[in-house]
Amino acid sequence: MDLGLTDKTVIVTGASSGIGLAAARQLLGEGAKVALCARGAERLAAVAEDLAAEFGAERILAQPVDVLNEAAVNGFAEAVAARFGGAVALINNAGQGRVSTFADTDDQAWRDELELKYFSQIRPIRAFQAMLAASGQGAIAATNSLLAYQPEPHMVCTSSARAGVQSLLKSLSVELAPKIRVNSILVGLVDSNQWQRRFEARDDQSQSRDDWYAALAAKKKIPLGRLGKPEEAARALVFLASPAASYITGAQIEISGGVSRYI
Repeated sequence: MDLGLTDKTVIVTGASSGIGLAAARQLLGEGAKVALCARGAERLAAVAEDLAAEFGAERILAQPVDVLNEAAVNGFAEAVAARFGGAVALINNAGQGRVSTFADTDDQAWRDELELKYFSQIRPIRAFQAMLAASGQGAIAATNSLLAYQPEPHMVCTSSARAGVQSLLKSLSVELAPKIRVNSILVGLVDSNQWQRRFEARDDQSQSRDDWYAALAAKKKIPLGRLGKPEEAARALVFLASPAASYITGAQIEISGGVSRYI
């Protein structure tokens, strides 16, 4: 299926690893131009170099950006306009989870988590809104978590923030229509640097990576019996961001291996 992304520009935040990097790679494979950002300058530069070698430097703009920094995000938008003349889609992917219960989450942790989850969406959307609306095919595809609908007590702060973000995205799908579509994916357990770090800190250091991940999937009762791959989540993001999803807005696609229990 042709996603209609050839020579179109798409912005990807949190693009130096995991789902964001997989999305950038898939977009380039579809013929798109990609503006990618992340906080870590060194890692982002290495990623951009690899992508440029594979797909051509003329189709890539990489800029270190903290999405909570309004000036930095606005500067990134200016760089995208100067380099590519505009963009048709924004993939908001920045952010990570916080493991904590209500009892051990202090006021500052609440503030930090709510700021990260909300403003990693709000600041890029504000910065690129006019550009997307002017494109005639504007789309926003956001990475969110299954926690938005199925909270976990050991991630109470993140679960609450994720639910709020999902409400925000639904509201924006109405407010920004018809010029910009807004959709999201809800990810369950997807292989990432975070899970890799937990594997490296495992109690039984003799346990192989495959065995540890299989045990984790069994413990979490994932029907498909494994964690998701970043590229599996990325495929849904790229589709939602593309003109192929032109009549989809206000929707969410669950990428969880069937682990959800809500209806």
